Amino acid sequence: MDEPHVEVLGRGPRVVFVHGSVGNATATWAQQHELADRFTLVLVTRPGYPPSPPRERIDFADQAEQVGALLRPGDHLVGHSYGGVVSLLAASLRLDALRSLTVNEPPAFSVARGDAAVEDFLDRFPAAPCEPRGYLEFFLPLVGSNMSLPDPLPPELEAGAVAALAERPPHEAEIPLRELAAAPFPKLVVSGGHSAVFDAVCDVLERELGAERAVVTGAGHSIPRAPGYNEILVRFLQSA
Repeated sequence: MDEPHVEVLGRGPRVVFVHGSVGNATATWAQQHELADRFTLVLVTRPGYPPSPPRERIDFADQAEQVGALLRPGDHLVGHSYGGVVSLLAASLRLDALRSLTVNEPPAFSVARGDAAVEDFLDRFPAAPCEPRGYLEFFLPLVGSNMSLPDPLPPELEAGAVAALAERPPHEAEIPLRELAAAPFPKLVVSGGHSAVFDAVCDVLERELGAERAVVTGAGHSIPRAPGYNEILVRFLQSA
């Protein structure tokens, strides 16, 4: 199995960042670079995303094991979107290692099955296009991304779409809520206030994990780019 690509910046307590679908670590966490004067940023690009070669299948379970292997005692773990699902699973594998866990709108839809908005969302995916541009035109507005697509697609964005198409559907992930709730480290669930689907998931995670909840508006699903996100994250990390 390919190994994650890891970039380390800054100094201070370690914060491990795991990106979501379409964008790699460089694209997802650009605005968090300013935190490198207070924290050691461990920016993980999951296998299948540039600069790694493409993969026919990307599985959250395999990548959770890889992220778990990167964690050191005292690390903070931050996961965005699909990377939030990976991070929830990785945290459950290293319950003794983490200092805190933050997830931004993870598509952990299994925890909210039966919710009307979630079921409607999942019902749309069988008809999704299977080529990169068509998939992005379908997927990005659906999840609430405000990204505009250039024409033609830049090579890295096209590669990100190919990777997203290869990902195992995140609603198949079984999140070990009980084990995570019992873990001693604090949890933060962040939503963007734009989607009934992600609100439903985040409501369950907040309740079942005993997590803190933050809502940052202004960037849709692209939460790491939202005004005020860094301030909320830093306050949580420092309180942990």
